[in-house]
Amino acid sequence: MLQRPRRNRKSAVIRDMIQETHLSPSNLIFPLFIIDGENQKEEVKSMPGIFRYSIDNLLREVESCMNLGLKAFDLFPAVEESLKDKFATESYREGTLYLRAIDAVKKNFPEACVITDVAMDPYSSDGHDGIVENGEILNDETLVVLGKMALAHAQNGADIIAPSDMMDGRIGYLRQVLDENGFTNVSLMSYTAKYASAYYGPFRDALGSAPKKGDKKTYQMNPANSREALIEAQLDMEEGADFLMVKPGLPYLDVIKLLHDNFDLPIAAYNVSGEYAMLKAAIANGWLSEAVIMETLLSFKRAGATSILTYHAKEVLEKGWLK
Repeated sequence: MLQRPRRNRKSAVIRDMIQETHLSPSNLIFPLFIIDGENQKEEVKSMPGIFRYSIDNLLREVESCMNLGLKAFDLFPAVEESLKDKFATESYREGTLYLRAIDAVKKNFPEACVITDVAMDPYSSDGHDGIVENGEILNDETLVVLGKMALAHAQNGADIIAPSDMMDGRIGYLRQVLDENGFTNVSLMSYTAKYASAYYGPFRDALGSAPKKGDKKTYQMNPANSREALIEAQLDMEEGADFLMVKPGLPYLDVIKLLHDNFDLPIAAYNVSGEYAMLKAAIANGWLSEAVIMETLLSFKRAGATSILTYHAKEVLEKGWLK
């Protein structure tokens, strides 16, 4: 035999020498949950090791992550039910929890990259990503609310705004709003292919943001479709997106690769709450070893993701798994 591929696997040095896919702290984005109050730190029951933080503890957590080399954070607010309404007005009200959190992180850690979530569901009394009228999610009317939200985020220091609502035309609308108000340097990370997935349960538990009635299938994508993601990506690129995101990640590696192969924009993968929870449960029960975490993260990078939003971000750095 002239070719023996095992020769290139015979030692750790050689295996490392020819490794094709590498993951670094700069590829990771850490989602963080925020709650009101002081000195609050509540574990999310369905996501072991993940917590909701009041702003003072959020700053301590960001500092801890920064010391590990983790510098990008996606913030999500848990909003009290009494503050929610049909039009999500709490999302852009001056002095609201989320805006104070964005401002605090940027003032204390100006070198950190703060990514913000633009969608109505955390603030909506209906629990949907758009305005609900007679059971229908209104698209164009929702854009106005999203624009107010994005502008408020930019005014408080957001580096990247990530619309997760899946309304048609929202990237172009938000780009126009930001540009007209002087925020031409604020980036847009579009949730381009966000699927109507069963993997979001723990996240909705963390924020209390599940729909009160119905589902999100009229605006989130059908899990059976991949080519449809090309349409969404083409529109987002033409409307001014700076990143294209696929969510969830693990069940949609083919879609990550599809976008990577067809577009030159950076691709983000969201390793969502349900993916995190199922790995943690399997590890806790001894069914899988912790090695499955890095194997999973490498799969996103191998498929073409340049950025990975993952609840494992801090853990893999603390344990020294990134070389």
